[in-house]
Amino acid sequence: MESKITGFPKDFLWGGAIAANQAEGAWDVDGKGPSMADIEILPEQYSRTSVVGFKHTKEEIENALKDDKGFYPRRSAIDFYHTYKEDLKLMAEMGFKCFRTSFNWGRIFPTGEESEPNEAGLKFYDDMIDTMIELGIEPIMTVSHYEMPIHLVTKYNGFLSKKVEDAFVKLCETLFKRYSGKVKYWILINQINSLGGWGEFSSLGLLEGYTKSDVYQATHHQFVACARATKIAHEINKEMKIGMMLGDDTRYPATCKAEDVFKTTQTNQMSQYFYSDVLLRGEYPGYAIRYFNDNGITIEISEEEKKLLKENTADYLSFSYYFTRTCSNDEDAPIDNPYLEKSIWGWAIDPLGFRNSLNQYWDRYQVPMFIAENGLGALDEVVDGKIHDDYRIAYLEGNVKAMKEAIKDGVQVFGYASWGPIDIISCSQGEMSKRYGYIYVDIDDRGKGTAKRFKKDSFYWYKKVIETNGDNL
Repeated sequence: MESKITGFPKDFLWGGAIAANQAEGAWDVDGKGPSMADIEILPEQYSRTSVVGFKHTKEEIENALKDDKGFYPRRSAIDFYHTYKEDLKLMAEMGFKCFRTSFNWGRIFPTGEESEPNEAGLKFYDDMIDTMIELGIEPIMTVSHYEMPIHLVTKYNGFLSKKVEDAFVKLCETLFKRYSGKVKYWILINQINSLGGWGEFSSLGLLEGYTKSDVYQATHHQFVACARATKIAHEINKEMKIGMMLGDDTRYPATCKAEDVFKTTQTNQMSQYFYSDVLLRGEYPGYAIRYFNDNGITIEISEEEKKLLKENTADYLSFSYYFTRTCSNDEDAPIDNPYLEKSIWGWAIDPLGFRNSLNQYWDRYQVPMFIAENGLGALDEVVDGKIHDDYRIAYLEGNVKAMKEAIKDGVQVFGYASWGPIDIISCSQGEMSKRYGYIYVDIDDRGKGTAKRFKKDSFYWYKKVIETNGDNL
């Protein structure tokens, strides 16, 4: 019998994750073109638990680009574009082994259609990646994290057009060639299953008025783009590892009624496994084909594309994990789990759900896994220059323990990037006050403040976790 696994691998990649559009700011600096994130306004009045924006017409986008009065928080964010060296040093002080961030597409191809990339944009990422490497931090780079040039949205309706698929592949090839030998781990598209009124715009670039067929045709173009990019990456450098990423949304049955259990199976299939089945197994699963037929959804798929998908699957699975929900055959039933505590944003705190998801994915795919995001959004109070965030420590400790148990179950996890190591703009709410970081940034919801960085109590907790490779929890 093989010896039992007792903890994290010796070379485990501990770190954190952010997205360029939520951190960099400098939205019109050094030749950068506007992206879809740059037109998301924070209204004067908004509900803390409601998602801001993410549905747009062409006219609304054009008006946003002309607007000089509204506040667009991602345009300034925390100015990571100018502070990355100092911020990365703080992460290195915690002992980070990896750092996941993204390229802002518009920095490299301002409209997405240029024949040559913007050298100033590439130079920024040269310097940032080199700084990581100098600090002993492994760069884990996401190519697309809700940062499509807005020109590709308004001209082509995003990934509904094959021209945007081509533009994305060109971006990937440019990056692979530039950073071959420096970046080993890649994630092509952040949370590729992010739909439900959010990802249709933010990931796919679809303008309002789309149909279900449009959504899945655009998703298919993303699948093919990923396969094409994976093929190119492996031709450039066989050592590069190309990952696909899900936003985990594993549901529990609301009851043990057979109807609720099977409805949960179907929901989990189409909300997440469909995407990983295509990109890790290389073909459309039968349940998805039936779903399309039953719902009148038509997709154009060529034999050449089927071959590409089959021959160019991802090297590893990455996913974000924040909360779980329930599922019922009764569409009017609540999705909240009454047995779980919730954050002030209504997200269920469920570390055992994390272990469950890790085991489910491992049983299904048997491929290495990387945790691309995991964290707690909370309101932090500064008292005498200190932030006592025991609630964040408790959340993260529970999830790290659950991940450790999953590894002991035999699940192969090679890294963990908590979201986010430094406070950034919230993706779903557009607030600064929904904070995740170990490092506090003195900026409020309207972009005002000193922008000074402060270490929270969780900074020292995570430093100890990394020092002991997860033994001290």
